[in-house]
Amino acid sequence: MPSAPYHYEARAWRSGLVRVAGVDEAGRGPLAGPVVAAAVIIASEHRIKGLADSKLLAPEQREELFSRIQARALAIGVGIVDHETIDRINILEATRRAMGEALRRLALLPDLVITDFVQLAGLPCPQRNLVDGDARCASVAAASIVAKVTRDRLMLDADCQFPEYGFARHKGYATPEHLAALDRHGPCALHRRSFSGVWRQGELFQS
Repeated sequence: MPSAPYHYEARAWRSGLVRVAGVDEAGRGPLAGPVVAAAVIIASEHRIKGLADSKLLAPEQREELFSRIQARALAIGVGIVDHETIDRINILEATRRAMGEALRRLALLPDLVITDFVQLAGLPCPQRNLVDGDARCASVAAASIVAKVTRDRLMLDADCQFPEYGFARHKGYATPEHLAALDRHGPCALHRRSFSGVWRQGELFQS
C-alpha cells in the first residue's frame, strides 16, 4: 500500500514553517454518533513511516499507527462535535467546528495548517486545503488515523449503550444491518435526526 509522502511538509520546512499541522476528520457520513477531527504536528527529524489514508488501513494497522503517532508526534489535538450539534448546524459546519477545536487543543501553535480540502475561517496562520489530502500528505494521513481510531472507540462505547444497533461493527454508517436495525427499533438517542436515512426509518415510528 502506498504511504502518504512528506512532500508538502518538506516544502514548508525548507521555507521556515517548522510546525505543520495536518487536519482531518472521521464521521461525516454516518447516521449516528459524533464527527471527530484531529490535528497532528510531526517534526521533520521524527517522521513516522507508513502513514496512509485511514480508510485504506485495516483496524489493526490503524491501531498500531495510532500508537506510533501518539509516541512520536510533536503535538496532537482532537475535537469532537456531537450528533445534536450536527443536527443543529449541519455536518459541514460541525466538521469545521471539530477541526477548529482540534487545532485549539494542540500544545503548539502551527505555522501552517493542511486540511483534507476543508476551508477553515479565522486561523492565525496560512492554510492549504488539499483534495485527497489524507492520501497526499503524511500529516493529514496521521490526523485521519487519530480521528478514525478515536471515533471508532466512541462507537464501541455506543455499542455497549445501544447493543441492538450493531455500532461496534458498522460505526454508525448506513449499512444494510444498520438500516434493518433502524427499521426494527427506530432511531436511538445517538442518531442524527437531520440525516435522511434516519428520517426515512423514523417516519415509521411517528404516531
